[in-house]
Amino acid sequence: MTRLNGGMTNDSAVLFSSFVIDAACGGGVIRHMTAQRTRLDAKRWHLSHGPIDIVLGADGQPDAVAHAHEQAWQRFCGVLAELVDELPTLRRPVRGPCPLRGSIARRMWYACHPYKTSFITPMAAVAGSVAQELIGAYELDGVSRAWINNGGDIALHLAAQQSVRIGLYADLARLNAHELKLGVRTDGQFEVSSVLPVRGVATSGWRGRSFSLGIADSVTVLARTAAQADAAATVIANAVNVQDARIARRPACEVKDDSDLGDLPVTVDVPALEPQLVQRALRAGHACAQSLRAAGLIWSAVLVCQNQVITTDTAHAGTALA
Repeated sequence: MTRLNGGMTNDSAVLFSSFVIDAACGGGVIRHMTAQRTRLDAKRWHLSHGPIDIVLGADGQPDAVAHAHEQAWQRFCGVLAELVDELPTLRRPVRGPCPLRGSIARRMWYACHPYKTSFITPMAAVAGSVAQELIGAYELDGVSRAWINNGGDIALHLAAQQSVRIGLYADLARLNAHELKLGVRTDGQFEVSSVLPVRGVATSGWRGRSFSLGIADSVTVLARTAAQADAAATVIANAVNVQDARIARRPACEVKDDSDLGDLPVTVDVPALEPQLVQRALRAGHACAQSLRAAGLIWSAVLVCQNQVITTDTAHAGTALA
């Protein structure tokens, strides 16, 4: 999970569910669902529509920010219906020329296209692509910075000399009501400034609502766009893996009968493993992340598994989290 803090303020957006379109949103049901928005404070709004749950915020000139918020809201209201209209195609593996029509759907497809030699569907980039679509409303004069947090996948707008701090919460298993009430303590923080070629952050792993083929508790990726970060985080998290009979896996279609992953075995439980096995899994994911970095698909990544961490800026797995 990623937590976003705007500058030196206490503003944050903490959401910890990946965005998955439920089949129940199809047909007549979708027509009876209504998009909702709630103002959280002077800078932040909460937007929700069916399975989409977003916290967004912005700084800048009040009139410009208010206009951007309204534009984002108007765009948001049509997002779910657009995706449901193309859902059958979005659940198919990326192959051949792009068959999709909508701007978000096409962004999902192209974010996943670099990984087409393996099994991947555009759904691997849905949360980041939605966030990236909405951040476009803030890319105008008078808005100094903005963030769209869609279940932990974040799109950023940063004008010159602006930055945001993003916190890493590595293991959802330890999150509880007590911590939520008193305040979430992150495992670490990093800053994204306007000079970096990073406008997207995404996290994937076997915990939470999203499926993974690997055993990473979390893989957080920084990339040029939120859609690219989302797809890459999925791929790297799948690569953090070892074969061990104690790891419980089930066909995705048995866990969720309409899953786009079909009968691929997804991870449903990971017991405590020997440190050497955890390190082996992290090294496999690290190799994948470094190859994506060399190809220009990501800027950096942080991989966490059972209290051990490795990044694209370190050479060895096994550094314990503080």
